[in-house]
Amino acid sequence: MADTTDTGFFSHKRIERNVALLAVLAFITVTIGGLVQLVPLFFMQNTIEKVEGIRPYTPLELAGRNIYVREGCYNCHSQMVRPFRDEIERYGHYSLAAESMYDHPFQWGSKRTGPDLARVGGRYSDEWHVQHLADPRAVVPESIMPAYAFLKEKLLRDEDIAAHLKANARLGVPYADAHVDNALADLRAQADPDADTSGLLERYGEKVNVRDFDGDPRRLTEMDALVAYLQVLGTMVDFQSYVPEDNRR
Repeated sequence: MADTTDTGFFSHKRIERNVALLAVLAFITVTIGGLVQLVPLFFMQNTIEKVEGIRPYTPLELAGRNIYVREGCYNCHSQMVRPFRDEIERYGHYSLAAESMYDHPFQWGSKRTGPDLARVGGRYSDEWHVQHLADPRAVVPESIMPAYAFLKEKLLRDEDIAAHLKANARLGVPYADAHVDNALADLRAQADPDADTSGLLERYGEKVNVRDFDGDPRRLTEMDALVAYLQVLGTMVDFQSYVPEDNRR
């Protein structure tokens, strides 16, 4: 009796033995799949839901973020809590796209040698962060993180901070002229508890952390900036009142 299986033009046997046909059909399949995913995006006004509380970084926080990127902290610490139960129980609410909308580049990371830092803001005191950065094993004995004690000795270069705000504004971060014009004053005021911070709070909101961060109010150091950045991570959104956009309808 003759075998009548796998006899059509698109039979498995024919496709598997014809490299050119297999390549063409794979290309068609991938193209259709890609179009199904991409085409709807062109008809959406916004792919990131608006979340109350999200704001651009203050000049001091932005300076700290620049130091964070410069030192390669993203190589060992991600900033994205995935929507899995184990991650949510350890780190907190899963990350929202809006929380990274002003990050250029984003700091999601691809591996974790150390813990995720997306929700580290407010979890530890400034003193803890300073000690941890200066001598990681003094607070976490099993840590393999290198020491960054030099940050407390190195004065922060702040004269070019306005240029950093301008560069971010060109990428879509909503820094207005007032933010740029007052960038240097706002940066120094945030780390000085005795300074007039009314302008800073008016531009960035009442929840901005204003204090000396490195424990030495006489000098403005890179440690001040980095700790200010770490202390704001994950604190902009009030997750006690947050309702996902899909649940508001």
